[in-house]
Amino acid sequence: MAKDTKFYDILGVAPTATEAELKKAYKVGALKHHPDKNAHNPDSADKFKDLSHAYEILSDPQKRQIYDQYGEEGLEGGGGAGGMNAEDLFSQFFGGGSAFGGGGGLGGMFGGGMQQRGPPKARTIHHVHKVSLEDIYRGKVSKLALQKSVICAKCEGRGGKEGAVKKCAGCDGHGMKTMMRQMGPMIQRFQTVCPDCNGEGEIIREKDKCRVCMGKKTVVERKVLHVHVDRGVRSGHKIEFRGEGDQTPGVQPGDVIFEIEQKPHPRFQRKDDDLSYHAEIDLVTALAGGTIYIEHLDDRWLSVDIMPGEVISPGAIKLIRNQGMPSYRHHDNGNLYVIFDVKFPAKGFATDPAAFEALKQILPPSPTDIAPPKETMTETVDLEDVDPAQQARAQGATAMDEDDEGAGGERVQCASQ
Repeated sequence: MAKDTKFYDILGVAPTATEAELKKAYKVGALKHHPDKNAHNPDSADKFKDLSHAYEILSDPQKRQIYDQYGEEGLEGGGGAGGMNAEDLFSQFFGGGSAFGGGGGLGGMFGGGMQQRGPPKARTIHHVHKVSLEDIYRGKVSKLALQKSVICAKCEGRGGKEGAVKKCAGCDGHGMKTMMRQMGPMIQRFQTVCPDCNGEGEIIREKDKCRVCMGKKTVVERKVLHVHVDRGVRSGHKIEFRGEGDQTPGVQPGDVIFEIEQKPHPRFQRKDDDLSYHAEIDLVTALAGGTIYIEHLDDRWLSVDIMPGEVISPGAIKLIRNQGMPSYRHHDNGNLYVIFDVKFPAKGFATDPAAFEALKQILPPSPTDIAPPKETMTETVDLEDVDPAQQARAQGATAMDEDDEGAGGERVQCASQ
């Protein structure tokens, strides 16, 4: 005798109803109260959900047994109140559209926009594909191998001989068993992996298992994918291979996505479609002009002329148009920015006083606006080279002194009115 008959009353059947009677009652009630058919009746949506929930509980032998013995309280905390979406359950009965005599499915029956749901889809596999700046500049096709699970061709994904795969009686094919535990006045309900089938929901005798996949239904296969890296793609660009992921019986194959990650380059830096390049030149070239050469990403050599008298200052930036990165899926290029580092001669590069005099004659005169008045006494001091480690310590001490001064200084306070 059922402790609670609420779910039976919702379906309009007796507590002794068979599985066929439950199914028939649900189909009649679901068609009558479906929201798409009763758009102007707000109560129909609640009745439709109640019907779906009641049928979901009573159509599951384990849940029905718990409900009959303990009522709704026995289902609390164990997933009984959640379960399948009402529309998903409805789709299992009417999703194919054959019950309505047309190809429109539910939309053809009720005039709504509900769509038939297909089988679940396996997870998407993500890979990071690191690509050099040269390959992005020129474009490349990479051959990448991966290991994936595919449905066993020998047993066609059954795991054993045809007809040898049986539904597990211990869990009724669910792979999980519902357990009950009495804790004083309360009943704790929990689920555990079925020990009879190890959570598979099916049982195959050892002698009937497929000799290729050993009952696992899938085998591991090596797959080589050709990843097309188009010219000018940027980091973060995704290349998708639909259906190339792992295969599982009854599940749509997942996708494989490769995400482009640009490797750092020792000579060029990239920003969008523009490139920057650090060119080191000597002081003579910076002052008197000359020619520098830049090896580009596609092995071309660019010849850059610096005109005499142009004067390249340290850190100066010059532009070479249309020599940057190719724009992704366009026919133009960005720009190449050349950042000049001027290398000064080492100490003692010249010892002849006449050479220095010649330099003074060629170079602009020294500024005279920064000098003391003629009658001012001056003190002659010497310049010394600084050890980098000593310089770092000195800079650190200066920063600490500034922090101390900031912490101990006076603070301006707002005057109270």
